[in-house]
Amino acid sequence: MSFSLPDLPYAYDALQPYMSAETLEYHHDKHHNTYVTTGNKLLEGSEFEGKSLEEIVKGSHGVNQALFNNAGQHFNHLHFWNWMKPNGGGAIPGALEKKITEDLGGVDKMKEDFIQAGVTQFGSGWAWIAVKNGKLEIMKTPNGESPLVHGATPILGVDVWEHSYYIDYRNRRPDYLKAFIENLVNWEYVEKLYNEAV
Repeated sequence: MSFSLPDLPYAYDALQPYMSAETLEYHHDKHHNTYVTTGNKLLEGSEFEGKSLEEIVKGSHGVNQALFNNAGQHFNHLHFWNWMKPNGGGAIPGALEKKITEDLGGVDKMKEDFIQAGVTQFGSGWAWIAVKNGKLEIMKTPNGESPLVHGATPILGVDVWEHSYYIDYRNRRPDYLKAFIENLVNWEYVEKLYNEAV
């Protein structure tokens, strides 16, 4: 199956003031679109043609780096747009909050550790909450990697490539991460992925 760029699930200006319309236009229309078009070219005629996106990501990792980079980033961004919503943040659904308390030491500690993972990811990459062996873990990965290639299922991720925040926050990555976890996260979508993962 070939990759296609989905529409954003909200208007370009819907995440302001935490993420500007300009950031979303560049990030979605230019960056994500490039992963889609480049990924499709690389997919054509490869052994991964016709496979699902997850199979392509897992199968191309360490085997076909160029395809992996674009497929991995396409996978990450498909979720990234849905991990945010207008008036996001707020209360975490009950069962998920209980699991966060159990595995990650409570909501405040989870937020602190998630921000820390994003701040300390050197260069480009992502910070994550993932399910591994039935437990929640906070992870970070370089470039377009995700927990998928480390035997885990991502349920929340934040993009810390500079194009994700530089227009709005310049070099203040910690401020971007705090705004993301406090004001943008779509916890219902996280809960949906969590339920599917377990």
